[in-house]
Amino acid sequence: MSKVPLVERDPAKARRIAIGLVTVGTLLNAAAHLLMKSGTSGASPDNPLALLFYIFQNPKLFAGYSLYGLFTVVLTVALKYGELSILYPLIAVGYVWVTILSIVLYQETVNPWKIAGLVTVVAGVAIIGRASRK
Repeated sequence: MSKVPLVERDPAKARRIAIGLVTVGTLLNAAAHLLMKSGTSGASPDNPLALLFYIFQNPKLFAGYSLYGLFTVVLTVALKYGELSILYPLIAVGYVWVTILSIVLYQETVNPWKIAGLVTVVAGVAIIGRASRK
């Protein structure tokens, strides 16, 4: 029996794992940014050093930065199993998650330009994904 891990013997499985990890990562990234937005309500933007200390005093801000760190770890693991040129564009799907969640949680408005931008991002990711299959 070979001691080579299954994902290294099966490139298709490794690719699926990598894409799954990046997809989960985009959700972590979106949640991180929403928590950061929520946590900055009492922050003083005039003093970057004070903001640095404020991160440790504000649970939402701390959780947001922690999730962002977790996203980085998940992305690093995904990159071990997948191609950077395929996985990195998938991170752009995070823009879609953030927009949807911003509408739901913060009642932000979406205009036709934002929708066109999101459609362009999704189309670009789809084109890159399709091109990588050839």
